[in-house]
Amino acid sequence: MEPESGISTPSRNPPPQLSWVNLSRNLILAYQSLGVVYGDLSTSPLYVYTSTFTGKLQNHNNEEVIFGAFSLIFWTLTLIPLLKYVFILLSADDNGEGGTFALYSLLCRHAKFSLLPNQQAADEELTAYKYGPSSQVVASSPLKRFLEKHKRLRTALLVVVLLGACMVIGDGVLTPAISVLSSVSGLQVTEEKLTDGELLLLACVILVGLFALQHCGTHRVAFLFAPIVIIWLISIFAIGLYNTIHWNPAIVRALSPYYIVKFFRETGKDGWISLGGILLSITGTEAMFADLGHFTALSIRLAFAFIIYPCLVVQYMGQAAFLSKHPTSIHYSFYDSIPDPVFWPVFVVATLATIVGSQAVITATFSIIKQCHALGCFPRVKVVHTSKHIYGQIYIPEINWILMILTLAITIGFQDTTLIGNAYGLACMMVMFITTFLMALVIVFVWQKSVVLAAVFLIFFWFIEGVYLSAALIKVPQGGWVPFVLSFIFMIVMYVWHYGTRKKYNYDLHNKVSLKWLLGLGPSLGIVRVPGIGLIYSELATGVPAIFSHFVTNLPAFHKVLVFVCVKSVPVPSVSPEERFLIGRICPRPYRMYRCIVRYGYKDIQRDDGDFENQLIQSIAEFIQMEAVEPQFSSSESASFDGRMAVISSRTGQSSSSLIANEQEVLVVSDSIQSSKSLTLQSIGSVYDDENPQIRRRQVRFQLPSNPVMDPAVREELMDLIQAKEAGVAYIMGHSYVKARRSSSYLKKLVIDMGYSFLRKNCRGPAVALNIPHISLIEVGMIYYV
Repeated sequence: MEPESGISTPSRNPPPQLSWVNLSRNLILAYQSLGVVYGDLSTSPLYVYTSTFTGKLQNHNNEEVIFGAFSLIFWTLTLIPLLKYVFILLSADDNGEGGTFALYSLLCRHAKFSLLPNQQAADEELTAYKYGPSSQVVASSPLKRFLEKHKRLRTALLVVVLLGACMVIGDGVLTPAISVLSSVSGLQVTEEKLTDGELLLLACVILVGLFALQHCGTHRVAFLFAPIVIIWLISIFAIGLYNTIHWNPAIVRALSPYYIVKFFRETGKDGWISLGGILLSITGTEAMFADLGHFTALSIRLAFAFIIYPCLVVQYMGQAAFLSKHPTSIHYSFYDSIPDPVFWPVFVVATLATIVGSQAVITATFSIIKQCHALGCFPRVKVVHTSKHIYGQIYIPEINWILMILTLAITIGFQDTTLIGNAYGLACMMVMFITTFLMALVIVFVWQKSVVLAAVFLIFFWFIEGVYLSAALIKVPQGGWVPFVLSFIFMIVMYVWHYGTRKKYNYDLHNKVSLKWLLGLGPSLGIVRVPGIGLIYSELATGVPAIFSHFVTNLPAFHKVLVFVCVKSVPVPSVSPEERFLIGRICPRPYRMYRCIVRYGYKDIQRDDGDFENQLIQSIAEFIQMEAVEPQFSSSESASFDGRMAVISSRTGQSSSSLIANEQEVLVVSDSIQSSKSLTLQSIGSVYDDENPQIRRRQVRFQLPSNPVMDPAVREELMDLIQAKEAGVAYIMGHSYVKARRSSSYLKKLVIDMGYSFLRKNCRGPAVALNIPHISLIEVGMIYYV
């Protein structure tokens, strides 16, 4: 199956010219990727042979079987990482991003598979949305129509993606445990043997140190990573070469697949069960695709094809050559095969390399959880951006400590790399199996190739992966149950959160305030309109949320300018700042009611840069101007008073044409703003300032440019907006309690009343997640019966 002829890169942008600048940039990225991407894959030789030759395979411990095992490792490395990942999968990126979620978001955009609520046609105009081949020309296939029509199939697809995500989280727990345990096990080969207890204590100390360092961020220690991995690769290459020449050069013959046939002929069922150990040679391959966002496809290809692949093949070959002459050394095959003079340096490098490998998987786990949250499938957690320069490097404290506790529990509970290896191999193989399935769908729906080609790809790789998976599943009683238990727990959390969030959104959708009622109240809404801007947060992208009617009926006064804000995720990796804001109007002009939709991609971090209010005001001002100039906005005034939206560029620091912004740094709030606040608010404000003396408030004051030709109605509206901003901004949110209806089934009551409300109480509040200043927040209690 030739990768070039069968599955070519899709016809999107032509590849850039291979100039020296481009090549040197990719070589630098390839060097950096060694530390981040390949730490896990390159440390596999520590435990592959040990895990393979356990159980009944020890009875067949002869030269032919060892040659066969090496042949299996060689062909596995060639077919899965090299052929599937390097040649095919790295072409299926989503705006440069990789991983299970990238494939899923590509599918959601090219076929209507998305289950995200509040999606709009305007989202399809995003630049990142149109990535990939143009899909307008192709008529929708019967398969596509079938999948789009059945909601259960779309839900099943999401469940499969989430299962893949849970298995990656499982990797995040198991990789540090197996890597660190196998590297310190080298101390049992030395003269002064450590006891098992001392070894375990050392492994636990290293693991606690590894997780405790996470808050520094990868980039602080990343510059050390690549050199460590390079020294490690040179070491294993040299040792492999030495062992091959010194012990048994005939091992080169085992590159022929004929030895695989001989291996199975001799070992039979025992050989098939031992595949659970062989597959550990490709664990960490998924990181090549998952970490694509930090590098380029070319740099990852260069690093694998020219450095990683040769080094690993030579190392496995050398270890097999050594074992063919020393069959009894199988328990510590890697450390026994090291020549004595270089034992200690290699031991130190091995320990450092395993820490690097673990680091990469932990970072990937943080990214996966952030992406699950963007899809509405994980509770809100604190996301810390650890690098100003490298986008997407994040740290999640709660998840970090949960991972640490689970990793320590597994290390102390199993104390055996073979048992952990069984669990680890199963988790990795499940991720690969799911990735192959999603990739087959991408070949059909995104690349628009024939179904036959996708079927060939699917059957070929599923056959290979299925054989490994079946061998790994045999080992469920011997540790293989761990990833299933971990995935089950995480899946329950994800499903309960997703279900509760959907039910709450549907309640909001069905209980919207009717515009007829608002229009009947008149521009004053039947209450006193006081100076100031009220930002009302809701998950609705259209219509007025039910929480608003609570205000109008229960409060005697309300802000003069009202903005309904909806912060939502769209199925793209990131949304550029110029396309982030969608602005529209609700009700006619005298009502002074607007809608703002803030869009984020699944990799975007909602930074607290304190500039949101000013960007919002400038965007609304631009919208008011645009509406006056462009007839298509004003002509539909009578037809509908909601739903006319415009993308307004929100470049930070770019002064808009509608308003002139004057910036000044102040330590206290200026008098003009204080005058309109009550004494209580002023005193709270001064207490807040006393507690946070380091905060220098950057106050932006807006002015209207002197434009004699401006429409008087537009000028008046812009003046109202500026005065409202001067008077202060209040953030209004619903403090909601979600309960199951009395008529609900017992299971639904358990999920909503127990599961969902427990998660809501113990995760971060929406106000904190959206960086809303606590002092300006007004919360309205509301009960949702879903």
